[in-house]
Amino acid sequence: MAEAARLIAMIQELDRVILTRNLPEHSLEGGDRGTVFLVHQGGKGYEVEFLTLDGETVAIVSLHSIQVRPIGRK
Repeated sequence: MAEAARLIAMIQELDRVILTRNLPEHSLEGGDRGTVFLVHQGGKGYEVEFLTLDGETVAIVSLHSIQVRPIGRK
């Protein structure tokens, strides 16, 4: 649990994140990458923009902290 709290605290505005589960209603799949542009309630949730490779917005989605993870070296 402490590890999850540490990861949540690490995500900030403009950080790149990875979606942890499919969101078919937004045409998004687990593993898709997005950029956080707003942090809610100290990291309990995020507004994340997902783009195509050529820079077009696929979706802007409000997500709970368990639906994304920071991009790391692993």
